[in-house]
Amino acid sequence: MLRSSLAFLVLAFAFFLCFIMSTGSYVYFQFVQQWPPTTCRLSSKPSNQHRPLQRFTIHGLWPSNYSNPRKPSNCNGSRFKGIVSPKLRSKLKIAWPDVERGNDTKFWEGEWNKHGTCSEQTINQMQYFERSYEMWNFRNITEALKNASIVPSATQTWTYSDIVSAIKTATKTTPSLRCKPDPAQIKSGPKTQLLLEVVLCYEYNALKQIDCNRTAGCWSNVNIKFH
Repeated sequence: MLRSSLAFLVLAFAFFLCFIMSTGSYVYFQFVQQWPPTTCRLSSKPSNQHRPLQRFTIHGLWPSNYSNPRKPSNCNGSRFKGIVSPKLRSKLKIAWPDVERGNDTKFWEGEWNKHGTCSEQTINQMQYFERSYEMWNFRNITEALKNASIVPSATQTWTYSDIVSAIKTATKTTPSLRCKPDPAQIKSGPKTQLLLEVVLCYEYNALKQIDCNRTAGCWSNVNIKFH
C-alpha cells in the first residue's frame, strides 16, 4: 500500500511539472544574440540562403529557469499573428533576420510559438517583439566588442574572460557566451572554438538586465575565434 502511494505521488509530481512547463512558469529571460558568420558556417541549410552579416543579430528572447534554461517551451498560448506594424517590421528585418534561410517572418513565428507563448501572461506578442528590438538596439554587442578592440579576425583569438569583460564594461552586467567546436579542427582536437552566441539576462518582466549565472556554453581553457 505504501509503495503504491509513493508511486502515485511521484507520478502526480511529474504531471505537475509537465503542466507548469507547458503553461509557462519561468524565472528570468535569456536574450540571445547570434554571430551570423558562425551560424551560417555551422548551418545545414543550403549556402545560397545564408546571410553572414557582420553584426550580432537576435536569435530570440527566451523565458527560462535556472534549473533548466531550455524550459519552458512550446506553451499553451496564442499563435503568431504576424508583425502588423510596418515600422516595427522594418526594424526587425535589421535586428532579427533569418540568417540561415532568409525567411524572416517564419523565424519570428517559430520564436514566438516556442518561447514567446511561455511569457504571454507577462508580455504580449507586440511587446515581445518591441522589447526584443529595444534590447538589441540599446545593448549593441558588436560595438561593445569593437570598443575593446575585439573585431572579426581570421588569425587572432581571445579568451572567454576577454569577451565577457568587454561586454560587461558596456552593459554593467555579466553575459554568458555560447561556442561551438571549429569544424576545421574536429580530427586534430579543439585548439580554438567559434563564438556563436552572446546571452544577456533580464529579470521576470524583461525590463531590468541582470547577471547571467551560467558559463557552460564554451570551454574555459580553449581560446575563442571570432571571424
